[in-house]
Amino acid sequence: MITELGHYCLILAFLVAIVQMVVPLVGAQKRWSAWMAVAEPAASVQFLLTAFAFGALTWAFVTSDFSLKLVVLNSHSAKPMLYKISGTWGNHEGSMLLWVLIVTLFGAMAAWFGGGLPPSLRARVLSVQAAIAVAFFAFILFTSNPFLRLATPPFDGQDLNPLLQDPGLAFHPPFLYLGYVGLSMAFSFAVAALIDGRVDAAWGRWVRPWTLAAWVFLTIGIALGSWWAYYELGWGGFWFWDPVENASFMPWLLAAALLHSAIVVEKREALKSWTILLAILAFGFSLIGTFIVRSGLLTSVHAFANDPERGIFILIILAIFTGGALTLFAARAGAMEAKGVFGVVSRESAVLTNNIILAVACFVVFVGTLWPVIAEMFFDRKLSVGPPFFNMAFTPFMVLLGLILPVGAMLPWKRGRLGRAMWPLRYAFVLALALGVLAWAMQTGRSALGPVGLMLGSWMVFGAIVDLWSRTGRGGDRIGRLFRLPGADWGKATAHAGLGVTMFAIAGLTAWEQEDIRVVQLTEPFEVGAFTLTLEDVVQEEGPNFFATTGIVRLQRNGRDLAELRPEKRQYPVARMPTTEAAIDYRFLRDVYVVIGDQQVDGGWTVRTYVKPLTNWIWAGCLMMALGGAFSLFDRRFRVAAGARRASGREVPAE
Repeated sequence: MITELGHYCLILAFLVAIVQMVVPLVGAQKRWSAWMAVAEPAASVQFLLTAFAFGALTWAFVTSDFSLKLVVLNSHSAKPMLYKISGTWGNHEGSMLLWVLIVTLFGAMAAWFGGGLPPSLRARVLSVQAAIAVAFFAFILFTSNPFLRLATPPFDGQDLNPLLQDPGLAFHPPFLYLGYVGLSMAFSFAVAALIDGRVDAAWGRWVRPWTLAAWVFLTIGIALGSWWAYYELGWGGFWFWDPVENASFMPWLLAAALLHSAIVVEKREALKSWTILLAILAFGFSLIGTFIVRSGLLTSVHAFANDPERGIFILIILAIFTGGALTLFAARAGAMEAKGVFGVVSRESAVLTNNIILAVACFVVFVGTLWPVIAEMFFDRKLSVGPPFFNMAFTPFMVLLGLILPVGAMLPWKRGRLGRAMWPLRYAFVLALALGVLAWAMQTGRSALGPVGLMLGSWMVFGAIVDLWSRTGRGGDRIGRLFRLPGADWGKATAHAGLGVTMFAIAGLTAWEQEDIRVVQLTEPFEVGAFTLTLEDVVQEEGPNFFATTGIVRLQRNGRDLAELRPEKRQYPVARMPTTEAAIDYRFLRDVYVVIGDQQVDGGWTVRTYVKPLTNWIWAGCLMMALGGAFSLFDRRFRVAAGARRASGREVPAE
């Protein structure tokens, strides 16, 4: 009964979305306030109906309702409760329902908190958001219905993909979708502004929090996925330039560019057309990511589905929204006249340079991701584009970005002098250079990547600290003024420093990692770098829904015990699929990472060992970036300005 109600609510939400798409848009065009007012209650009802449908599907997974086809294919009665719940979105149909739930959530939030917007702009934004929901409601109901029943339910299910039965993957998709779908709000604001023919500082102020929230969620989602790949897949890497990884990274790059560009619109009313274009492209790349994950166009360990027919439906959605928005942009971009004039050396120019670097870097990733398909379709050649290409083509842009970012943050708006901006950074640069030279002197016979990464990361961290300190002015009580700075200032410094930490950690890990693969006999110690490891035993264990071959490895350094590591090879009998569970000794400056393989004919076991310096710093930097975004998002000035706009909006009659 609950399942049928969920299906019914999904259909009702589809119909409400159609009403919300059409009526407020017509009302805004005709200036009929009653029609425009339909948008807000419709957005709330649409979200509540979709939430009930999603709740009904979750209940079916929690209670193991095997009369539902989706539960049979993706669950099992012996599965732990966490993975029963995450099984709701650990498949194509359920994940698309989560996708549209978040679309409706953002639309409802725009209705609840958008009281300060002009009525016509609010109506158009909610109509465009509803149009996105209509497209994905149609996709779910006509091609990916999660509520299909089975005439003869089986006794038990086929289990969830074992790779997805992990805490990291339980939370990774929701955060990623909050980022993907959050960019739909920036898209809706951009299209509404093009229809309205006006972009001003208020528009930049409104689009910025939505973009910031989406970027924060994307950062967390990407970091969780990277962390999962590191400890779960057993390959010892945190990033593989996999097509699905790239699909989330490309919108992240464009969202970062959009976030900075929206600040220029808000502060100086410049870069208007460019900001609108970035908003369209950022959401367009989110749709491209959805297409890549579900079409089977590119092979990936992360792919949800391999169905060309569904892929064509998503491709049509992509063409309609992105193509339609770009066509509207071409027709109306001329009306987005920039008011702010700025010099070559200015904060605006620095932001524009930042935007160009991020956009070109995104294009490089896009070309590398799709080039194998292009080569096969047009040149009849099978090619593989792997990490060497991406590392070589992408890294220079990030180095350039890291070099200019601290200087750009110190430049004043409108017009500045490069020497004056760089002078406060002189000690930061000297200290960063000294750290790089020290690392170069300490390492022997290795590449310059580690020292250069240390210098670049330190330059960004110290530059962020100098930028923050410079905002305290001169004279006494600078410490007190430091802690009274707005959240946005703290947020910018924290996010920029986090990027520096991540850059240094990636460079250090790549340059200084040690790897060892060998056949190990029981109780025979072996050396890897400064560590001594001993495979003391291999035992068979049983989990809630798997069997495991577990190695017991003693980790020592200089004769002192550090840890007992237990790497596993798991076999899931229902899914008939093995997984590798690495054992990791996490420390502040390094990880020791151990994977056990198969037993050999001589009785020994294959053991793969890595010594990975600075790995945890990668995710610490990502956390700092997300935290910086949160500081900015909850800046008191956003709330005060929103309240002031709502107060003034009550004095102006609706159009």
